[in-house]
Amino acid sequence: MQFPILATLVFAPALGAVAISVLSNRRPEWIKLAAILISVFTGGLSIWVLSAFSTADSGFQFVSKHTWIRPWGISWHLGVDGISLFLVVLTGVLFPLVILGIDPHRDHKRYLAWLLLLEAGMMGSFLSLDLFLFFVFFEIVLVPMYFLIGGWGYDDRVYAATKFFLYTMVGSAFMLVGIISTAVLAKTNGAGHITFDLVELADKVSFAASTGRWLFFAIAIGFAVKVPMFPLHTWLPDAHTQAPTGGSIILAGVMLKLGTYGLLRFGVYLFPEAAHYARPLFLTLAVIGIIYGAIAATMQTDLKRLVAYSSVAHLGFIVLGTFAITTQSISGAVMQNINHGVSTGALFLLVGMIYERRHTRQIAELNGIQKAAPIFAAGFMIVMLSSIGVPGLNGFIGEYLVLTGSFLTARWWTVVAAAGVILAALYLLWAYQRVFHGEPDENNRTFPELKLKEAAVLLPFIGIIVFTGVYPKPMLDRIEPSVKALIAHVSDKTGYVEPTVPTPVTGDEVTP
Repeated sequence: MQFPILATLVFAPALGAVAISVLSNRRPEWIKLAAILISVFTGGLSIWVLSAFSTADSGFQFVSKHTWIRPWGISWHLGVDGISLFLVVLTGVLFPLVILGIDPHRDHKRYLAWLLLLEAGMMGSFLSLDLFLFFVFFEIVLVPMYFLIGGWGYDDRVYAATKFFLYTMVGSAFMLVGIISTAVLAKTNGAGHITFDLVELADKVSFAASTGRWLFFAIAIGFAVKVPMFPLHTWLPDAHTQAPTGGSIILAGVMLKLGTYGLLRFGVYLFPEAAHYARPLFLTLAVIGIIYGAIAATMQTDLKRLVAYSSVAHLGFIVLGTFAITTQSISGAVMQNINHGVSTGALFLLVGMIYERRHTRQIAELNGIQKAAPIFAAGFMIVMLSSIGVPGLNGFIGEYLVLTGSFLTARWWTVVAAAGVILAALYLLWAYQRVFHGEPDENNRTFPELKLKEAAVLLPFIGIIVFTGVYPKPMLDRIEPSVKALIAHVSDKTGYVEPTVPTPVTGDEVTP
């Protein structure tokens, strides 16, 4: 019998959250140690999955499937492929770093319990191959993040947490209607019975064009809110700004990816005809998000809010690549999911360190930090250049694949989106210049240098940024087979033919 490693990835942090919630507050060091051990164990399992993952198999691996509620066609169905693999690994690696490196200052017990429950929900969401099971985990994720923002955030934390919860719950309501309708209608559209099984629905069920489009849009609304796509993005800057540093890292690193991952896994894969029909709308909204997010980021006076708006722009590139529907663009979008999680998560970590030192995030009150703390400034610069997309760092690889792949099927959208790369350089370089260059004033002259513990947490981010930027092949070798299988599935269902780059004529060919 195969060891249920995927189920363990879900249950280990969930049981850890329960265990921590019953531990005594009199020994906070034991609570922290337990949380670290559980998160490190989960992260180790995710890395084992990465090492054991077969690049020759484009389907789902390590599958665990058991009947849950038979009359309703609901099953415990978990699996991982190249599209979800690195999101699982990023989740497994990010949580131990957050728990190790960030001190909540108060009420460690509840904070760590919520974090572990959040990790369980994230793992379940990325591994679920049953629509109902996915929705359960998708909703579980909202509760810990609501309490993390509302309980450990900054001045307007309650407002931000409430806004986050209301937006995502409204989107989830549409999604639930779409999921239930899909399962019920499957009975008369090829399955012969009610089923929530994603693979069965994608392979056996064929909806009428109008029906499939209604179902697609109902489900896609929930994911569009989670991304978030323009104009459903307004909850994100408030949530990021008011969330504690750990919450911001998790929110940017993996939680927003539920939206981009969901559009690909439960949108394009499940409703290929509807996704192809909706391409112009999603491409347009993605490009608007790229340009709007960049312009809004340029105008921010709060450094953390600037990084928050940058997420709106960067996630627009991922949506663009997803709905361009080429092997190169989708591979770039999947890769950029990870790259954005690493670089923006690191930016929030560094902004949190600045706030801990200066108790302000106002750019006008920060200047000349580079002279006081050159190592800190160097770390920030590497992460900032990654977010811009400088060649040799991870951000370049994903954006390059998205833009070159999207140019084949969405030429003019891609031309406009390319301006977002220039704007990203503008707002991030300008912010870096104002915060780190110049002569430090009296308040910034004694800005503390990077501490050993902080460096230990930051180094894994920088290591991934550089390694992936220099040598992306291991990631692409695992991503591309699943993406090619997805493109083939779309072709089978819709007759879509992926365009190819024409081979240039050099003049050396001999005409027979």
